[in-house]
Amino acid sequence: MTGQDHGADARGHAVGPVHKADAAESEVDGVEEALALVGRQTRQEPAPGPAATRHRATPWPDARALAARLGRAAPLRSRRVPLDQALGQVLAEPLAALCDLPSFDTSAMDGWAVAGPGPWTIQGDGSILAGHGDASPLPDGAAVRIATGARIPPEATAVIRGEHSRADADRRQLHAEREVIPGQDIRPRGQECRSGDELLPAASLVTPAVLGLAAAAGYDELLTVRRPRVEVLVLGDELLTAGLPHDGLIRDALGPMIGPWLRALGVEVIATRRLGDDAEALHEAVTTSGADLLLTTGGTAAGPVDHVHPVLRKAGAELLVDGVAVRPGHPMLLARLAPDTPRPDPHGPDPHGPDARLPARYLVGLPGNPLAAVSGLLTLAEPLLRALAGRPSPAPYRGPVRDQVHGHPYDTRLVPFVHRADQLVPLHYNGPAMLRGIAAADGLAVVPPGGARVGVELEVLDLPWSAAFAGGGCFT
Repeated sequence: MTGQDHGADARGHAVGPVHKADAAESEVDGVEEALALVGRQTRQEPAPGPAATRHRATPWPDARALAARLGRAAPLRSRRVPLDQALGQVLAEPLAALCDLPSFDTSAMDGWAVAGPGPWTIQGDGSILAGHGDASPLPDGAAVRIATGARIPPEATAVIRGEHSRADADRRQLHAEREVIPGQDIRPRGQECRSGDELLPAASLVTPAVLGLAAAAGYDELLTVRRPRVEVLVLGDELLTAGLPHDGLIRDALGPMIGPWLRALGVEVIATRRLGDDAEALHEAVTTSGADLLLTTGGTAAGPVDHVHPVLRKAGAELLVDGVAVRPGHPMLLARLAPDTPRPDPHGPDPHGPDARLPARYLVGLPGNPLAAVSGLLTLAEPLLRALAGRPSPAPYRGPVRDQVHGHPYDTRLVPFVHRADQLVPLHYNGPAMLRGIAAADGLAVVPPGGARVGVELEVLDLPWSAAFAGGGCFT
């Protein structure tokens, strides 16, 4: 691999020669600008009202944008995988045809290959079948049976469908019952593509149809973006893994939910570990995990057993987002872990990467309340992981809200909704500790401070398993 690549990169950026060093420097500059902007905004004086910690909260749009830019700044790593292992992954390079499709003139129908005008003299008693080699040239005025997909014999001018023809009683001559147009029902070589044509751009999701196209175009394996590796750390001594809540203990709702949620985003979840309120165990995980992203649940506030902030300080992490002006989910956070420490690549060296090292690890701290954790997933984890996985960002869209939605006085609010007749219908049970609303939802509506009146168009965050989720695809 030389110092520059040509074509669209795996994030769908501009086509053309791209110098890796220049592109990386530009992206890093963009991240630093975003960090500076976030820093300026979080140092502003708090808005009037009972919000003692408001000066620390990053505006919700800026938090999402920063997470995405951090992911885009990381070098994409790729590997070649057999077709049967590529489903749900993302193309790291454009899919170019390795041959013409079709690779020879073929019959589009069962019937007769004919040469010249009719009637035609029938040649032999057999048929030209698919999968057989070259056929003999067809003399002018002759006809021969042919099967769908079979190679057209040289000099043949058309294919007549069986139902559009008739043979004499002695089966010596063939007559057409409809006008015969030269070239009809023949798929000419290269009709779908020529060798070298770009069939799909980089960053395309490998769906079952893409696998079929790749196989038809001659591929045995595909160069795909390596999935980000995520480790989930569930915190809290009060959590049960089975049975009914009792004696102040509650069921862990996030452990069973987060792993499948992340897999629906196209990442590799290497483990879900329950650490309780053990600060030492959390520190060991933060400093030794080989995951690209650590995701913690709970412990992001300032209570006696909220260990995330102290552990991050002890580990020398860089806190990039410490609180977001969003409800639910205000105490979420995003940190960069040991940015200069190389890690062995669990997949082996990447010949397409700049070296054998992985980029910095990140940690997203989710609040412990279930719907607040969902807010953190969609605000920080999803845009970061989407970019690390090489998936393009979905085109934003909005929809009119059917009912009035109350808002927070100063913060963005995320409210579960369902689609009904091209409108967004807010759902009940949308408190920070509730999952009943989100379990029935199509997505979350982004409600600005102060709320939204009936008919106001709101930004929509689709859930990763919804049909509208752009670039999604739960094929794991």
